[in-house]
This record gives sequence, C-alpha cells and structure tokens, in this order.
Amino acid sequence: MNDCITLAHGEGGRLYRELVEQVFLPAFDNVALNELGDSAVCPAFGDRLALTTDSFVVRPRFFPGGDIGRLAVSGTVNDLAVSGAQPLYLTCAMILEAGLPIDELRRICDSMAASARDAGVAVVTGDTKVVEKGACDGIFINTAGVGLFRREPLPQKIRPGDVILVSGSVGDHGLAVLAAREKLDFRPQLESDAAPLNGLIDALLQAVPETRALRDATRGGLTAVANEWAETSGVTVAIEETAVPVRPQVRSACQLLGLDPLHAANEGKVVAAVPERFADAALAALRKHPLGKDAAIIGRAESGPPRAVLITSIGARRILALPEGEQLPRIC
Repeated sequence: MNDCITLAHGEGGRLYRELVEQVFLPAFDNVALNELGDSAVCPAFGDRLALTTDSFVVRPRFFPGGDIGRLAVSGTVNDLAVSGAQPLYLTCAMILEAGLPIDELRRICDSMAASARDAGVAVVTGDTKVVEKGACDGIFINTAGVGLFRREPLPQKIRPGDVILVSGSVGDHGLAVLAAREKLDFRPQLESDAAPLNGLIDALLQAVPETRALRDATRGGLTAVANEWAETSGVTVAIEETAVPVRPQVRSACQLLGLDPLHAANEGKVVAAVPERFADAALAALRKHPLGKDAAIIGRAESGPPRAVLITSIGARRILALPEGEQLPRIC
C-alpha cells in the first residue's frame, strides 16, 4: 500500500479496499465491523439495531438533481435500507468554513429536511464546528443513522444461479457532479439520481423476502458491488454489458471523457441478488415504484472462481476489475 493517502484511496476501488483491510480492520477488529456491511447490526435490549455513518464532501455543493444536503440524508438512509433495516433517526454534524453564506447553509438544511421527510426519518441531534477560511471546502457534513433491523440480506447468501438486478440507469450521479464541477454543457443535461431508497427496497423485500443481497452502488459503482459480492460469496458474478441500463447522455459523456459508466457512482440505485425463481417478481416489484421504473436484470452468479466478469456485446468475457487510481474525485 502507498506510504501516504492519495485521492484514489477515496474512490471505492482497490486502494480503498487495501486501506480498510490493512489499517481500519486491524485497529478496530470486532464482529460487527468485520462483516463490512453498509451498516453494523448490533444487539440491543433484546432486539437488533442497524447503525451507520457517512461523511459528505462533494464539490460543487449544488448540482443538477441534488446537493450535498440531499446526498447526506439519502446516503445514510440507503446504507440502512440495504442492510435490511427500517431507517428511523439521523444525526447531523457539520464542519463549516468561515465565509460560507448563511443563505447557502439554509438551502442545504431545507434540502436535508425535505429528503428526511421523503424517507420518513427525523434528524434528532447534531453538532457544528467552524474552521478558518481555506481549511475546508465550504461545508463538510457527517450523518449517522439508526434503524430497526428486520431482515438480513447478505452477500454471503449468494448462490450460483442467482439473478442480479439493478433498479435503474447507472452512472447518473458521478457524471452529473463531474459535469457541474467542470462546467461541461452536455445536452440533455446530466442529472444526479440522489434519492432515499428505503421505500423502493421495502417494496422489493415485501415481494421477495428471499432476496439474497442488496447494495447501493455508490463509490466504485456497479463494478465495486460485483467484485465485493464475488469475493464475499465465493462465486463468479457475471454482468451482461448490453443489459445494464445507461442513459444515452451518460454513455456519450463517458465515451467523450474516457470513463466507464459501470465504475461511476450512483446515489439512487440499488443492486439486488435474488434466487432465479423470484427474478420476475423482483423485477416487477422494482418497476412498480417510481424510483425503479427502469429496473433491469443485468446478470447472474455462476459457479467458478470468486471474480467479477463482464460479458461484452459480442459474447466475450473479460475481468471486471476494480477501478485503479483517481476516477471521479469528490462526488459524494
């Protein structure tokens, strides 16, 4: 591993995994952490609670389809929901840079409040620190979330033959933030998919309680999810390139910029693995929800070495490797 932290360590790829496995896990070793889920599931008073935390440092703070406040609520709610928990309460800690306009802060708080209402959660406590001008990029937000654990979708449950689904088009958030930051004038405009997914996930789990695994494809995108599931479950996760929904404007932007939409971050898409016999029911449940109308079956788990592979448009198979280096910095 590198001797110093680089921006690439924050991109959800190979260096990020090395950081977790070689620094954080040895330091904080415990049963709940070692599961490496989106949330930790902890026993409490005869029940089980899910606990998660996330920090948001996106630049720019406002972008088409969302802002740092909507991200902060959606990201934490989604981490609880994909862990099989009902999100209940959030905390909010803010680091504010001297000189941040109060009107901007008010807009961000209003956006957080609206997103919390959408998700049916409450922001119940928080903290504020102010640092000198130049010490942070306007505002950094940390949110933690608590939820009541209900089901346990885990990647370890994935079996050969299981079907992989995604709830809609991939790459929207990462490319929208990049375009806004670099002032790239794509037409039609690229928009983030940032949204709380707990309602969509509830609909899926009610229709298919046998759902094996769930993940929101944030940093590292669909590629990171496929690799994590392959490593954790010990199967080959095969993704069909032509089956993955990608908006035409996102695909064009990726081709122009030399990026892969499968690597790009999403903030409003869930990836699910279900037994093959429930694939149609899962797809129907996702498509009935407004956030899942473009859901698709994109691949399956196969017997074989633990790796992610991409089946190309001509039927060839290639390794779907974790992103290397710095792809899209400061997107969440």
